[in-house]
Order: sequence, then C-alpha cells, then structure tokens
Amino acid sequence: MLFDRLLDDATAIAPRIAALRRAIHAEPELGLATPRTLARVRAELADLPLEWRESRSATGAVAVLKGARAGPAVLLRGDMDALPMAEETGLPFASTIAGRMHACGHDAHTAMLAGAARILAARAGELAGEVRFMFQPGEEGFHGARHMIGDGLLDPLPQAAFALHVMPARRHGVIACRPGAIMAAADQLAILVTGRGGHASMPHRTRDPVPVACAMVGAVATMITRRFDAAEPVVVTITQLEAGSAHNIIPDHARLKGTIRTLSPQRRVEIRSALTQLCELTALAHDCTAEVTITEGFPPTLNDPRAAALAQACAEALPGGEYEALAHPIMGAEDFSYVLEKVPGAMAFLGVAPPGADLGECRDIHSSRMMVDEGAMPRGTAFLAACAVRFLERGWN
Repeated sequence: MLFDRLLDDATAIAPRIAALRRAIHAEPELGLATPRTLARVRAELADLPLEWRESRSATGAVAVLKGARAGPAVLLRGDMDALPMAEETGLPFASTIAGRMHACGHDAHTAMLAGAARILAARAGELAGEVRFMFQPGEEGFHGARHMIGDGLLDPLPQAAFALHVMPARRHGVIACRPGAIMAAADQLAILVTGRGGHASMPHRTRDPVPVACAMVGAVATMITRRFDAAEPVVVTITQLEAGSAHNIIPDHARLKGTIRTLSPQRRVEIRSALTQLCELTALAHDCTAEVTITEGFPPTLNDPRAAALAQACAEALPGGEYEALAHPIMGAEDFSYVLEKVPGAMAFLGVAPPGADLGECRDIHSSRMMVDEGAMPRGTAFLAACAVRFLERGWN
C-alpha cells in the first residue's frame, strides 16, 4: 500500500530528519532573515532533482519537484523562523544564540518538509504533476507568506496547499484538523486616552485619563459578551496599561494595548468599528479623548472543506494513524492564512507529546521549556507526502 510505504520511507530517514531539526534548533534565526536555516535545507536536499526559486524580499524559497507526467501542482509549506526568547529546555542541542529559541516548532516543520521532499523525490517517476516545497521565514508576526506571495514565488498558483504544525500538548502522533476556520485573525489594538494632567491631590482640576482607561477595559469585556454571538468567538485581550511617571502626578495620557482575535472577515470588520465607537464615546463621557489604532495582523486561517477531508483521509490511511476532528478553532493565528486566501488547502496539527505523557504537564508552544518528541516527526513527514500524492492522484475526489 502507498501509505504504508510512505511511512516506512519516512521512518527510514528519521535520523536525517532529526539531525536537520537539531542543527536548525541550535542556531535559531528571527523574522524574515533566516539565511543559515535556508542554507542548511538546501545542503540537505542538494542531491535531489529540485528546481529552486528564492524570494527577493526575504530568505524564503520554493523547491519544485516535477513528476514524470503532466498534472496539477500541490504546495507543502514549512516555516523556518524562531522566537526572541531564552531557551530553558536543557537539551544537548539547545539554542546557542542568547535570547532566541525555536519555541513554536518551526525547526521541526522545516525538517519534516525536507523529509517529505526526499521521500517524494524518490518516487518522482510515479507522480503526475508537481510538488512545491515552500520554506518560509517570518511567520512569527513578520508576514513571511505574504512577502513570498508578493514576490511571485507561488505563481502560477498551485491547485492545493497543505501545512502541518506541531502541538506539544497533544497526544503523540495524532493528526488534528477541521473544515472552515481553524485559527483566528490576530490584530493589534492600541488606545491612547488623552486628558489633562495635574496634582494627585486635586483630581477635580484635571481630566484623569487613568480611570477612563480602566473603564474601557471593563467596557470592552462587557461589549464582547453583549454584542457578539458566543457561538463564533471574538476575543479582545487588553495586555498593557501604561500611564504616569510618579505617585503624585495625574498624567495627561494613558495607553492601552492588546490583541483582537476573530474567525471571519465579517467579525473582523465589525469588532474594529465597535471598539472604536466604544472607546471614543467612553472617553467623551469623561471629557477626554481616545485615539484607537488597529494594526492588521494575519487573517483567519480558513480550511477548505475538501482539503480538510483529504487531510483526514491521509491521516487515517497511514499505518497506526489517529485523526482528531477539532470541535472548535484555535484562537491563535497563522500566516499560512495568506496562502489559503489564494489557494484551497488546509492546515493540520501533529501531536508531539511523548507517548503516554500527562498532557497537562507538557509545555505548549511559545514556552521556554517547550519540547518536541522527535519520534512523531516521521509521521508528520509521511502525512505531508501523503497529502501531496493523494491530491496529484485523485484531486479533490
């Protein structure tokens, strides 16, 4: 069976996959500039018949594997950048660069994608069409996918696209997915409240912006529960409140910062309008003013139902495969969403907790102690390859 062979092939190169992951993990790079990581990938795949195209505005690249016969194109994506945080795992291959860590598993994503390229290249003679391997920097807030799309690296657009993200607190080897919204849009919120400062003993002579800002925090939480249906989550989180310079001075300004997370383009527009109105009128009620700035982040990650069904079929067809249908979206954000705005496809998740682990004790992504059980990586490699092969063979059928 094809799926048996894909998992066997991925298992056979498990040491190569792990070695690449560890090398990348030890030298994490940030943002849109990941030249060492890309160089390691290109060196690892140098013996394969791949055509490389590199981005102009970032260090992203797409490697193209052409099959023996004409057919559609399918894209597989892995991200390469790390996070600006210190690592506390104690691993022998822990980050050697202070203040940087692969705490979101992008090292594993890149290594699994390289593994998929290797096992698919070995059967290029059986493929009708082409597989594109998208090695992408700048996922952690830098819009790397958008840069690569703008550089034309996806043109002509493929007919399908798939990505896989590790989840350290999910059961070992389980692949999870869902149709429709799987991850949220994430926008940044900044509110500047302007009043009139003065002496703390005479607040009546001022227009104190601090209680106004505090009132906004509560008003935002109330508005969410009263204006938006709980069946489609809208999450607005105020994470920073900054004001004042001394204990006896009422400041002129107070600043609030936070995030806005929504699951549809419609809700994304509605919450922006509602927040602006709420904050401006709350400030006006206290004879202050509010300036609301919303900085657009990633759009919602929307899985095509056909692609989600294909992902499920591939996960279940792999020997020993387990599939979990996610009941709800995850309110984190992903810039693979930019690809899915252009191409029908799906993102799925791979559980990389150790077998039998207490999931409540596993550190999740963006933790300084986040761990990946590398034993799950061959399954992730085989899953990516399976999605490509199945689509090239059968399309959405």
